[in-house]
Amino acid sequence: MERNIFFIGFMGSGKTTISAAFSKKYQRKLIEVDDILVERAGMSVNEIFATQGEQAFRDMETALCRELVNLNDHVVSCGGGIVVRPQNVEYMKKNGVIILLEATPETILDRVKGSTARPILNGHMNVEYIAELKKKRAEAYQSAADLVIHTDGKAVDEIVEEVYESIYRTGQSQI
Repeated sequence: MERNIFFIGFMGSGKTTISAAFSKKYQRKLIEVDDILVERAGMSVNEIFATQGEQAFRDMETALCRELVNLNDHVVSCGGGIVVRPQNVEYMKKNGVIILLEATPETILDRVKGSTARPILNGHMNVEYIAELKKKRAEAYQSAADLVIHTDGKAVDEIVEEVYESIYRTGQSQI
């Protein structure tokens, strides 16, 4: 049985794209945390934030993290704020390796500027706000990460291979 691989990082860092490509290339089951939460709540992330608040969304996220401890062989794309709760990181570390995908605020803005599905950025779609929020979360991201992969200016296949090689080379997981 293989441990799970959790992709964390700021929104727009590449979690969804890289986890899907990694899952496909290495034939691992894929879990998109936000998609599961949307399905369970019966509403979009924006609607959850608007009607129930961020706290309720984070509670749902934590409940799902607790469930993931019992799974193996999965690639998990986490929401950008999953690390704000230390217990989520504890759950992920119980049965997985945590990969932090990093990108500059400029790259992030370029990737997300057309999206309205990011409630934390809605109304704040600029490099300065992104940089400030990244700075606030930086310590949580860094302390959670087993490995850090920079995604700026790299092709998806190149990042997937770098993740695979980094896990194999550091012995974080058997793939």
